[in-house]
Amino acid sequence: MKITPAHDINDFNIGLKFNLPVVDTLNEDGTLSEAAQIFIGEDRFVARKKIVEELKEKGLLVKEEEYTTRLGYSQRTNVVAEPKISTQWFVKMKDMAQPALEAVTSGKINIHPNEKFNATYKYWLENVKDWCISRQLWWGQQIPAWYDEEGRFVVAESENEAREIFNKQYSTNNIQLKQDEDVLDTWFSSWLWPIEVFNGISDPGNKDIEYYYPTSVLVTGQDIIFFWVARMIMAGMEYMDEKPFSDVYFTGMVRDKMGRKMSKSLGNSPDLLTLIHEYGADAVRFGIMISSPAGNDLLFDESSLEQGKFFNNKLWNAMKLLKMWEGTAEDRQPTTDDRQPINADSGGLLSVGGGQFPLSWFENRLHEVRNEVEILMQQFRLSEALKTIYSLIWDDFCSWFLEWIKPNYGEAIDHEVYEKAVSHFDELLQLLHPFMPFITEEIYHLLKEREDDLMIKQFGAIHNTDAEILNLGDKLKSVISAIRDAKNKNNVKPKEPVSLFIETTEESSYQQIKEILAKQTNADHIYFNEEPEASAIMTVAGNEKIYIKSDVVIDTAVQKEKLTKDLNYLKGFLITVEKKLSNDKFVQNAKPEVIELERKKKADAESKIKVIEQTIASL
Repeated sequence: MKITPAHDINDFNIGLKFNLPVVDTLNEDGTLSEAAQIFIGEDRFVARKKIVEELKEKGLLVKEEEYTTRLGYSQRTNVVAEPKISTQWFVKMKDMAQPALEAVTSGKINIHPNEKFNATYKYWLENVKDWCISRQLWWGQQIPAWYDEEGRFVVAESENEAREIFNKQYSTNNIQLKQDEDVLDTWFSSWLWPIEVFNGISDPGNKDIEYYYPTSVLVTGQDIIFFWVARMIMAGMEYMDEKPFSDVYFTGMVRDKMGRKMSKSLGNSPDLLTLIHEYGADAVRFGIMISSPAGNDLLFDESSLEQGKFFNNKLWNAMKLLKMWEGTAEDRQPTTDDRQPINADSGGLLSVGGGQFPLSWFENRLHEVRNEVEILMQQFRLSEALKTIYSLIWDDFCSWFLEWIKPNYGEAIDHEVYEKAVSHFDELLQLLHPFMPFITEEIYHLLKEREDDLMIKQFGAIHNTDAEILNLGDKLKSVISAIRDAKNKNNVKPKEPVSLFIETTEESSYQQIKEILAKQTNADHIYFNEEPEASAIMTVAGNEKIYIKSDVVIDTAVQKEKLTKDLNYLKGFLITVEKKLSNDKFVQNAKPEVIELERKKKADAESKIKVIEQTIASL
């Protein structure tokens, strides 16, 4: 077995284990040393060829075989880097690693996402090796060690100090000294960053280090969890007797569509300035954040930037719509007709029965999302927080709320409704501002004259939500969507007037939303628990049947075919949910809220299946 402890790290470790001699066969210039005994002074590559020839001459060469091996090359000269034993400087790490390990395992420092990286951190520190801090480079912080001609050395901050220590330690006088030519590993300065950025090492106890240390959150990449993060914690515990930060947030690695790490050498890294010019800075920020779950790698795709660009347009158009209403806003008092619950004409939105519902509902949705985002931000689930805000703005605010409060053609919007809508938009912009700071600040100032900036505006208190209002809003959206879908499938135009027949056990719940429902579905009449005409289109929303009467002739066979298709889909969906709930492993490992959501899906599917089966039977 060939063992070369001086020229291979694995062989070196075996040599240490079995106390083998270390024979260094190479000089500094790559020629063979006297320890090689043959071809002394010859270049390493020349010597290798001569050795083969000598083996042939002596009849000792059995065969020659070409094979591929892994060699390290200098990135500057492209010359093979030969492994060679040398004297290096090390930091003893075992004693320093223990306090740093304890800081994380005890919860003093929290890593996010912890389920993924706590184990990695623990493994590194439990198996820590001494740290080689010297590098053979011509730039960097030169190691502060001075040597005499005999190889004796001292460590000091300057040559003058080194000379004083040397003279005292070795009883010499004015001896010639030479500083170590090696420089420190770049991480050796970086591990002091949380301390020395406030001059905590060079000026201990100054007011800045006392005020700012420890810091709060470190945001960095997962690939340097040991090289930087663990070492900063070690340095903080060693030199400050205190953790350097309270939380560590690991971002994912940005990769291309093929899963390769983006790098200049591969040429797969997009030009950020070009992307900003094409999509806008906020759209680029949005695209990166929306597709970056904590700690997971991001497969970069410009389509997410396109989504951000569309979202910018959505925000801008919402602002333009509100500004268009601004000039028409006027104070209105409910009329006698407004106060009456209606069955026919879908009157103004400001009636006691329905007008205030959109305002109340969206205010509760805002509070609900504020609570969700607060929790997500505390858990460093930034991408999920952005997705939640995005859905609130795109769906709830733009697609539903603004439609519900939109005045009828030619009419003015009520001033109170308008001001409340602007106030809600302000809160949405504030929620979105950390993710998309430029467009939100611009819209904030275009909505109305202000002296403050969104950037420094403080969030108000988070309030409790009214579950009844929120559920009623979900019900209204569900019913409107079901009716619109049914009209579309049966070729009834959106503006075609219809009559609605709703089978429900909760007729009273419709009093607040009846006007909005009529307006959004273009319904002339809404009847509850009355017998519909045989030609009416039937649809399902939740566990309620809704019949749509239109002057358009409906083909019963076509309606039955579509209902059967919906029924088959629901049955397949139900089977999938039931399989999941019957899986013991899933039930034991899933979070309670996830299991509860699956059970709700099962109950909803069963309810809809029952209603559709009854309807098909009646057809």
